[in-house]
Amino acid sequence: MSGDAHLTRRTLLTGATAVALGAATGTAHAAEVPALWQEFRRTPFTHPQIPYVGRSGCRAGAARLPRPRVVADVTAFGAVADGTTNCAPAINRALAAAARAGGGTVTVPPGTYRVDDVIRIAHSGVVLRGAGSGRTTLYATRNLTELIGVYGSRYGGDKSSWSWAGGLIWLAPEARWQSLTAAIRARAWPFEGWTGNTRDEWSTLTTVAPARRGSWTVTVSDARALHPGRLVLLRLADDAAHTLLQHMAGGGPGPASYSWDDKTKLTSYVPYEWPVRVTRVHGHRVTLERPLPLDLRPEWDPRLTTHVPELTGSGVEGLTLRAVQTPQSPHLLDKGYNGVVLQCAYDCWVDDVTVRHVDNGFGLVASSACTLRRTRVAGRGAHHPYFCREGSHDNLIEDFTIEERTVPAPPDTQLHGINVEGLSSHNVWSRGDMRMGTFDSHRGLPFANVRTDITVNNNGRHGGDAGAGPLFGARFTHWNIRVTNGRAGLVKIDGLAPWSATVGLNDVREFDQTDVPDFTGDPHSRLELYGTTDAVRPRNLYEAQRALR
Repeated sequence: MSGDAHLTRRTLLTGATAVALGAATGTAHAAEVPALWQEFRRTPFTHPQIPYVGRSGCRAGAARLPRPRVVADVTAFGAVADGTTNCAPAINRALAAAARAGGGTVTVPPGTYRVDDVIRIAHSGVVLRGAGSGRTTLYATRNLTELIGVYGSRYGGDKSSWSWAGGLIWLAPEARWQSLTAAIRARAWPFEGWTGNTRDEWSTLTTVAPARRGSWTVTVSDARALHPGRLVLLRLADDAAHTLLQHMAGGGPGPASYSWDDKTKLTSYVPYEWPVRVTRVHGHRVTLERPLPLDLRPEWDPRLTTHVPELTGSGVEGLTLRAVQTPQSPHLLDKGYNGVVLQCAYDCWVDDVTVRHVDNGFGLVASSACTLRRTRVAGRGAHHPYFCREGSHDNLIEDFTIEERTVPAPPDTQLHGINVEGLSSHNVWSRGDMRMGTFDSHRGLPFANVRTDITVNNNGRHGGDAGAGPLFGARFTHWNIRVTNGRAGLVKIDGLAPWSATVGLNDVREFDQTDVPDFTGDPHSRLELYGTTDAVRPRNLYEAQRALR
């Protein structure tokens, strides 16, 4: 079955736009089903080039997001929609009251509310809901450097970590947020993920027997601490020969001959940590919410572990966050006029939210199984409109827009686009309208990610330190992509990404930032329906995979 049965009005409009683009450029083609799709349907969980992402997103990609009951209104806690009163304390008091009530929705009526501090969603089951992104505005006047402090990089240099971390609306569990901000103020630059500032806040629940990528069930040595619904970390360590990193890159002579030892930023991301819920326990057999993203081999010491307490069932909806308009900072020196960030979050969401005049728009930092839906980045231009990093997995970003900047870019600034890095895997960007930016694979060996049904003015540039290693791991897929300015870079990836697929892309050519493959030899990547516009069927790879469930 194709994904056409699940088309939305937005999808139909996107398709109509693509057909019009094809007619204008003379590249419209009859619909065609590529061989790759037929192959994938036969082996959806183990295909060599296309990852299985049919369960990415909040609640395994549920079409309807949760609607917790309303328990508070910010005006009852002193918020005033006059655009001048600092309403951050009132909004945060309302969110804290919702947490004490066991969760629920905090409403923000129409109007403009000035906020001079971070808005924190720090407890599970709490939702902040405005009256719609066109009706409720939070006007942010201060940046994260002012509010929390200078945030240097744990890798040295004079970079500001606010260039890729933290949000003025920040969804993170209370204890994790307190620990992070305390470390920043102490200038003890932290790791940001599921196992604490120094990656030591975990304990073993059980070891796991060898298994193959795509398996839904694993055999454990001791299942007593496991039960359906429990969130665990699957932890994989690397060995001295870096065979785990080679496996993430697809294996073979190219990854085997690559120099991994000097990629110290990349190796700092290992062990690989994949959060997943347990759905069934039967003796020593444990079934997981999603299929395994990688093989489990004895040399990688596979185990299920604990982690810092997660934020789950929380979201932000129906509002615009507008930062005070300041010039975009030089590259990597952002002050932290950042939008919405989810950190150590699982099964959380953002819906109908616009950010304007931000340094960085929407961020996923060590967050998994979250959905960003109907989001928009607008205003003076952003460094990272969207960023996905520090081991973020199984997320869904759909119906997203990056507007063209409203002012020219200042000198020495950088525009990325939809970023992914830091061993992040099985994330999906779907139904996008990118009027600027690029498909920013930012080194750090991200693997098994999908970008599908996107129109892009491909004028951004990727980043990434040399010490972060390869741009791409295995099983990247670009499916039904419409490039309006003819630039190939980071979109046509058959010569760059190992064991990957580019399907349904119009004619493009190399110019501006041009990359060379990280690995030698045959990349084993596939290119189908090149030179077409909106001809591939199914149009949307994610929706089609969901329809196979």
